[in-house]
Amino acid sequence: MKITFGIITLNEAQNLPRCLASVQSVADEILIVDSGSVDGTREIAESFGAVWHEISWPGYVRQKNNVLALSSHEWVFSLDADEALSPELLREIEQLKSTMPPQDTAGFSMPRCVFYEDRWIRHGDWYPDRLTRLFRKSQALFTGGRVHERLELRGTVLKLKGEIEHHSFQGTEDHRQRCRKYARLWAEDKAEQGRRASWLAPFLHAGFRWFRGFIVKRGFLDGRRGWTIACMSTYEVFLKYSLLREFQSTHKLPPSPSPRDGL
Repeated sequence: MKITFGIITLNEAQNLPRCLASVQSVADEILIVDSGSVDGTREIAESFGAVWHEISWPGYVRQKNNVLALSSHEWVFSLDADEALSPELLREIEQLKSTMPPQDTAGFSMPRCVFYEDRWIRHGDWYPDRLTRLFRKSQALFTGGRVHERLELRGTVLKLKGEIEHHSFQGTEDHRQRCRKYARLWAEDKAEQGRRASWLAPFLHAGFRWFRGFIVKRGFLDGRRGWTIACMSTYEVFLKYSLLREFQSTHKLPPSPSPRDGL
């Protein structure tokens, strides 16, 4: 079982060394598809022996599918530059490589854990966030809109226990800016699809998100950080539906954020 670790990048010099160091011992190929980095990302990638391709930014879905098309091996592990393999997940992958998975297995899912304000977050909406990241490329396709691409996979998906470690946000302000960016991308997608929202929608959806994450999924167990995450999630959902209402009233979409805003 040979595995290509595929990563899309744009100015990821800060995150990439941690990511690549975590996969180097199990990767049969490290494949980077970049969209115009100017911060030394390429030099870091090549220092780890990565295969480098540069493709102008076509959107998340198409760039992820570009990785599948360019990978040398049937098995692909799709990883983001701000992620890394935990030691437990690394051991599980080592075991998989020594014993070929059953023929009907199309992929493997694993939980993802976010490192936020110097602590791992293990409650609320963010955990366990189980994702299928290791899969056969011949049975896979990324689909979706401007953001939050989905992996469509034909076949059986087995579960791994080890976690992907996600170093997502540099601070509260970075978190807030990403909320704004992703809310606008979501609203643009939904407006193009003809979806509409009532004047109550921002309040109802935002209130539900806070209650689900902080109370039902016990985000309160993460203390101050859990409160911050619940409030940020509420803010993003409120902004999503507020922007959707704005777009449906003007019948005009604003320009999408530049990929220079980050992947």
